Amino acid sequence: MPIKPRPNPDAQGSRRLFGVLGPSTNTIVQPDFDDLRVPGVTNHYSRIVVEDAQAISDETFMAGTLEISRNTIEAVRGVLTCNPDYLVMGMSAVTFYGGAEGAQQWRDNIESEAGLKLCTGSQSLIEAFKAYGGNIKKIAVLSPYFPSANAHVAHFMSDHGIEVMRDTCLRCPSWTAIAQVPTETLRDELKALDGDDIDALVQVGTNLSMTRLAAAAEMYLGKPVIAINTATYWNALRQNNITDKVYGFGRLMEEF
Repeated sequence: MPIKPRPNPDAQGSRRLFGVLGPSTNTIVQPDFDDLRVPGVTNHYSRIVVEDAQAISDETFMAGTLEISRNTIEAVRGVLTCNPDYLVMGMSAVTFYGGAEGAQQWRDNIESEAGLKLCTGSQSLIEAFKAYGGNIKKIAVLSPYFPSANAHVAHFMSDHGIEVMRDTCLRCPSWTAIAQVPTETLRDELKALDGDDIDALVQVGTNLSMTRLAAAAEMYLGKPVIAINTATYWNALRQNNITDKVYGFGRLMEEF
């Protein structure tokens, strides 16, 4: 589906209207994407209704993310009423499930229902690796997930020739608790994950607030540190031929 210019430009979204799909429990994606927004692009958030899961375990985490996946179509139908040009997925876990093939099928299903292209976090990370020069082959992963979900991330990465050398699961006790993880905790986890054997550090889980910390960590760690929300919004812009730079959020938004 080629990207076409808007025939009748919106008064504020003269370049693109982005329909953003995110869980109703997620309080980070919406402000993050608005921070990354450029002139002439507007974000229109459609909530994927889900209960705030409590006392999460490996099993309930997977069940909860699959519930979000099932409810995504209703959020798509809601946001389509504002006639967006493009869809952006503000939830990352399900976009890794089933490896490269499963991720592609999931995206194809949403695009078929919507009649629009969809940007997902998983594919955006692969595009980000390419932007950094294609030399990222070994990574460390920081997530708010449980081990079962991190295993899906590793499977997806392996399908793209990327090896997850080590990972951290924060095992957040509820969906909303993900947004409450202190910056100090995330900073310490990044330092613990880093090492001479990895080319980049990657954060997944869109309700984890990491856009500014990742940008700062790139400077003091001396290697790419990629936050999922930054990668997703950067990719959404670039897929729409919008090459504006946004400063303060790391090399992806400033250089590529």
